[in-house]
Amino acid sequence: MNLLKALAAVSSLTLLSRVLAFVRDVLIARVFGAGMATDAFFVAFKLPNLLRRMFAEGAFSQAFVPIFGEYRNRKGHDEAKLLVDHVTTLLAIILFFVTLIGIIAAPILVYISAPGFAEDAAKFDLTVQLLRITSPYIFFISLVAVAAGILNTYNKFWVPAFAPVLLNICFIAAALWLAPYCDPPILAMGWAVFVGGVVQLAFQIPFLKKIGMLPKWSLNLKDAGVWRIIKQMGPALFGVSIAQISLIINTIFASFLMAGSVSWLYYADRLMEFPAGLLGAALGTILLPSLSKHFADNSTAEYSKLLDWGLRLVCMLTLPAALALGMIAVPLLSTFFQHGEFTPTDVLKTSYALVGYSVGLIGIIAVKVLAPGFYARQDIKTPVKIGIATLLATQLMNILFVFVLDLQHAGLALAIGLGACFNSAILFYFLRKRAIYQPEPGWGKFFLKLCAALLALGLMLWFGMGSQQHWLETGGWARIFHLSWLVVAGVAVYFAVLFVLGFRLRDFAKRGA
Repeated sequence: MNLLKALAAVSSLTLLSRVLAFVRDVLIARVFGAGMATDAFFVAFKLPNLLRRMFAEGAFSQAFVPIFGEYRNRKGHDEAKLLVDHVTTLLAIILFFVTLIGIIAAPILVYISAPGFAEDAAKFDLTVQLLRITSPYIFFISLVAVAAGILNTYNKFWVPAFAPVLLNICFIAAALWLAPYCDPPILAMGWAVFVGGVVQLAFQIPFLKKIGMLPKWSLNLKDAGVWRIIKQMGPALFGVSIAQISLIINTIFASFLMAGSVSWLYYADRLMEFPAGLLGAALGTILLPSLSKHFADNSTAEYSKLLDWGLRLVCMLTLPAALALGMIAVPLLSTFFQHGEFTPTDVLKTSYALVGYSVGLIGIIAVKVLAPGFYARQDIKTPVKIGIATLLATQLMNILFVFVLDLQHAGLALAIGLGACFNSAILFYFLRKRAIYQPEPGWGKFFLKLCAALLALGLMLWFGMGSQQHWLETGGWARIFHLSWLVVAGVAVYFAVLFVLGFRLRDFAKRGA
């Protein structure tokens, strides 16, 4: 399997999903603006979404994929299928009760996650109502994550990568056609989340059946493989929870700031998710199964080379994205979101958060490569310890940026970004210290060439974008045209300089396990 082609396939589908996500967010901004209703929805959606990241895509995937890969490679199809049956059955039971708790305890959960909302009874009640609608999402999307882990191990990367497209289609349909029939209209977004979870799970079922891995109800608490996964999930859940706890704390801080702060952070995060998903999530998806295979085969040299390949791609593609997001934050936000109820003030406020996030983009994406370096070895405790240190560092930065320097919501974004850089730096240090990763020759020249290309990109963007006021006052089509040629020219300049300096696509081709 060519990993570069697999990365391209996953990234292409992720690009489609992100484009639809932008359409979705533009519609939400246009229809609902940035105020009480959107703050309520984003908090209500964030809670099941955080549980998904913690419980399913985070802790479960990190524990399940390496062990499932080991069963498939060493014990064969039948034993691997039994493991899938037993794990999925137990997980479904747990998820049912988690969902039930989310519905019943919605007022308590909202009060804990956004205590500032309690001062506004209407806002609090709306958030509770939305949370009760979206809570079942954790059940369906967690089973989607199980299916994704299985399909990715069988190198069927495109199927899980396409599933989020269906969620975004549900959002778009709800905003366009369902919202007028709901009272208040924002409830349509809650039902879009619910339906999106069901549709994503249904989409993957035929593909699981095709490879003979469609789970059947079979509860067996004595299965040794199930208990290995549970034991791995303990520290994994704690480790993933650390990052999500940091996000929850940020929401708590933002709930006490001026109205709209939660929404400004959300829209900035959506733009950050574009490169993070396009490269970071895609790299993490394709690396973990191959790293697990190399570890099972005791191929330490190939293990290290695979990590090196991932880190070079991260640097080559993430640094220009971070530079561009920071420099043209206002052009991007005004073009995508400045319509209807989303005002120029909202654009400027959101741009401050986007600049803060962009500082840490390299760290956010590098973690997606470095952390699997431990997970594939079934070492989850090390990333957990590093995560605790990251949480403490992030909260210290929150206090400094928000309460001392008065950076408001932008300070929260900056703390998340710098915290990600801290996290990736410590992960890198321990990979090197334990001789898990040995850098390949040529990193010095590689960085010098990247710096030359980044300088050319920065100069082009600086002289090409014009003033912020121009973007805030220009009409929609003029913005689209200007941003389009600015982005195309930026990409062309950056890669042209790299080409002149000797970079070739074939140099980054890599075979996976």
